[in-house]
Amino acid sequence: MPEPVQIFDRRLLIARRNRVADTAADHEFLLARVADDLTERLGAINRTFPNAASVGAYHGLLGRRLRRLPGIRTVTDVEPAARLLAQCDGERLAADEEALPFAEGSLDLIVSALSLQHVNDLPGALVQMRRALKPDGLMLAALLGGSTLAELRTAFLVAEAETLGGASPRVAPFADVRDLGGLLQRAQFALPVVDSDTVTVTYASPLALMRDLRAMAATSVLIARRKVPLRRATLARAIEVYTERFGLPGGRVPATFEIVTLTGWAPHESQPKPLRPGSAQARLADALGTEELPAEKAEKGSDPSRSPGV
Repeated sequence: MPEPVQIFDRRLLIARRNRVADTAADHEFLLARVADDLTERLGAINRTFPNAASVGAYHGLLGRRLRRLPGIRTVTDVEPAARLLAQCDGERLAADEEALPFAEGSLDLIVSALSLQHVNDLPGALVQMRRALKPDGLMLAALLGGSTLAELRTAFLVAEAETLGGASPRVAPFADVRDLGGLLQRAQFALPVVDSDTVTVTYASPLALMRDLRAMAATSVLIARRKVPLRRATLARAIEVYTERFGLPGGRVPATFEIVTLTGWAPHESQPKPLRPGSAQARLADALGTEELPAEKAEKGSDPSRSPGV
């Protein structure tokens, strides 16, 4: 297999996570929302998950929520940034999301909150998770989707084009919902489900948003990013564009975060499976109360005004 394309500077990401570790709890609003959602989803599943792992645990917020659920006995927090890992409770493991050290079939549950969007080899990471799960084990992960920070991306594209004569990538290229569904199937998860939720947060100014992103270690770690300091003229123009195009009444500005949640199960013989073609016991036409016509008759009787291309 070819080596995955390196999009993100993982060393820089870990360094920035360590840098913000002391104040991580002060800027956890988005992570807290995701942790609440994942915990609620797990609480609605009528089964136990004795051995769980939180991949990309950050400062352990999700792990603490999971330990309150009655069906979970052990949660191992997995985090590559040492200063964040030190804040986690219970079992802890220093490991990267791209190289999980779990034995095959050793876990009942794997969860991940807002971490996988910065993995270079996301298909490989999903395969590793599926292999680490016991048969009928569950993987539940939330990551940032394609429309995340669309306003900030637009503002910098316009500002750099005007002040520098060309744009550079300032916001990471987050994955699309449809692509993520295909990756779950490619990783051979059973019963894959992908859903999306858009969260809009308002800030006093674009600069306040940028400060918050820096405090969350969520600024760009793209390898292809411009590696010279941001010019004042470019920053000022980006703030102007952001405010002019997206400003709200009262002077605040919105920031969009798309949260995409992936659900997949390790295959097991007890899981529902699609019926074999031709094995249906009832006709769809009978269920709908309509007349079933052969294909050629249906084509002759179709309305030409509704044909493709009209």
